[in-house]
Amino acid sequence: MSKRAAPDPVAVLRGHRASVTDICFHPSKPILFSGSADGELRIWDTFRRQTLSSAWLHSAAHGILALASSSSLGTNKFVSQGRDGTVKVWDFDDTGLSRIPSVTIKTNSYHFCKFSLAKNQSTGSKAGEASKDCLETEEVHTNQSCSESSEGLSYVALSGENSSEVEIWDLKSAERFARLPSSIGSNSSSVSSKGMCMALQLCVPSESQGFLNVMAGYEDGTMLWWDVRNPGVPVSSVKFHSEPVLSIGIDGSCKGGISGAADERIVMYSLDHSSGTCVVNKEITLERPGISGTSIRPDGKIAATAGWDHRFLNDLTLTV
Repeated sequence: MSKRAAPDPVAVLRGHRASVTDICFHPSKPILFSGSADGELRIWDTFRRQTLSSAWLHSAAHGILALASSSSLGTNKFVSQGRDGTVKVWDFDDTGLSRIPSVTIKTNSYHFCKFSLAKNQSTGSKAGEASKDCLETEEVHTNQSCSESSEGLSYVALSGENSSEVEIWDLKSAERFARLPSSIGSNSSSVSSKGMCMALQLCVPSESQGFLNVMAGYEDGTMLWWDVRNPGVPVSSVKFHSEPVLSIGIDGSCKGGISGAADERIVMYSLDHSSGTCVVNKEITLERPGISGTSIRPDGKIAATAGWDHRFLNDLTLTV
């Protein structure tokens, strides 16, 4: 990778009183959401480069851990996650932010792992056109649809109350939809031995007929590929990293992705849904260890990483 001088920023947005912990763009509006360690959210107009609204969504003692906005939620909604064990859905409009969240999920999860909204496949069938097959989960003991015909998927994956488990919650009903591994499976102890769940990506591949899949990274460097149709045993288990996995990205086709960890490797991999295998396509060795963030451009051709060495790499061409 060639070293190039960092370009000057187009703009610098100032206003937070504490460290900024997460940011996300609105999927269709010129709006940026930013959250800080003291629990404050700011909504920015990226054209005018000024604050439209601000509020404290989570307590100052815990702060905001993650933010997300998605077209599947609706144009005037976003989600926040705090270190206070809650995930909240908020409404906003031109007049500002709602004072009370429309949905509050009390997860009893107090970890550093950021949640993940469901990523729908960007090509082929949309989530709203997915199969309405059902799954019986141990939490609710009733058949639940894995997709919704009118508004798309509205699920979130997060590290569970047991830090080695992955939980999937319905953002509309505020009920837990699935737990991975499920308590009825025999794989719980082997997953616990991998340590805490550190990174997540929830997606809906077309090959899964509308069922949720999760890629989860763990403290020992392992990544597990889960399908909610078989919550007791992962589809695949790989160990591409020697240190905790800190970030996972999946491309728009849900057929490959990129992972970063506390070690010196960036790994690009492909997901073969027919065989249930995860295979390395490309590996990049860094001069200095530590990748805390990864992201893939919507067209799936370019990936970016955020490193502990203060560098932001955005010239990683995906080969998945």
